[in-house]
Amino acid sequence: MKRLNQINVILFLLCITLGFSQQTPAPKQSNTIAIVGATAHIGNGEVIDNSIIIMEDGKLKTVADATTSKIDMTAMEVIDAKGKHVYPGFIVSNGTLGLVEVDAVKASNDLSEMGTYNPHVRSIIAYNAESKVVESMRPNGVLLGQVVPRGGRIAGTSSIVQYDAWNWEDAAIKMDDGIHMNWPSSFSRGRWWLGEDPGLKPNKDYAKQVKELNDYFNESKSYDKGSKNERHLPYEAMAGLFDGSKHLYINADDEKGITDAVNFAKSQGVSNITIIGGYQAANVADFLKQNNVSVMLQRVHTRPQLEDDDYDYTFKQAKELVDAGVLVALETSGQMERMNSRNLPFYAGTTVAYGLTKEQALQLITQNPAKIMGIDDMYGTLEVNKSATLFISEGDALDMRTNKLTHAFIDGRNVSLETHQTELYKRYSEKYGN
Repeated sequence: MKRLNQINVILFLLCITLGFSQQTPAPKQSNTIAIVGATAHIGNGEVIDNSIIIMEDGKLKTVADATTSKIDMTAMEVIDAKGKHVYPGFIVSNGTLGLVEVDAVKASNDLSEMGTYNPHVRSIIAYNAESKVVESMRPNGVLLGQVVPRGGRIAGTSSIVQYDAWNWEDAAIKMDDGIHMNWPSSFSRGRWWLGEDPGLKPNKDYAKQVKELNDYFNESKSYDKGSKNERHLPYEAMAGLFDGSKHLYINADDEKGITDAVNFAKSQGVSNITIIGGYQAANVADFLKQNNVSVMLQRVHTRPQLEDDDYDYTFKQAKELVDAGVLVALETSGQMERMNSRNLPFYAGTTVAYGLTKEQALQLITQNPAKIMGIDDMYGTLEVNKSATLFISEGDALDMRTNKLTHAFIDGRNVSLETHQTELYKRYSEKYGN
């Protein structure tokens, strides 16, 4: 009887799984596809009003003006996209998609590792390619992303994935691209629940915490130059920062913290540096530009943190940094960050209302993150010989009212735009229709 009950439970779980199953990843591109007549937003600031885009073997063979280009499309699958728009796939920066499925279910949470210094922790091996949250990104054109661990002083190593795969090996585009570090805050707020003044106050342990980081970096370099008789995985993982093969991503928000973090990294011989969050990055934009430091800017749709900040402070940060010549990408961390990653194009759209052009805003979620992550040789723009990772929208992809996708392609594969959410929408939208 006990065994029978176990079998019944297993069958019940299988039924649930099958009833809400993940969409099957698309097969490899087998035929040549031509998209004709769409307005093509290249991702580098250029626009082709009447375009012809040809995809073959997962790559872009042709990106041209259909008005002046005469191409025989007899043997091709032709998609008539007149009146529609084509964009490169949007890229999530500093994301945690695929690391947590249900926040309240501990067994589905692989967000962080115990300990303070974990540069050897690799987020890619915890990535869940069959996440229903990941699947829900594609209908908004979000097709690629950075998978980032959280927690500790040095959280671990991130990787870049595409959002239509059987497993993490299939999903990986670039593995172990960089190490993520949380810079000590120079100020903290009082704990009101303990009766402390809730205002800002200096972090009395700031110098000590910076020294601990400095010691750790020095120890890592000493290990790298030593005999390595006893293997030390965390120190080994740090080596890429010093030879330039890995990026250093530093979470820092306040002006002093950003400046100190960059100077620290430079003094340690780290050349590839990106600030994540960067709440006050615009205040030190010239400094960032001079040091060739890029910024993954905090979620646009957040409230100002300080009493003296303008009400629209977070909306106009992107323009201030772009105008200063800083390489900027948008990131989505914060409350419900995995679910909110699907709103990435609309965060970019908000920056248009606050000064950027639509093509500049598009670069914040296409070309710029691709450059920062080191995948711009294949992704981020619609250019010949790059990956055919793009989508077709009925309208402006940065506007939630008109961004309605008809097709999406990852490496030339025609991926499904159906998700658990779209299935439920169709089911219940017809409930009272008749």
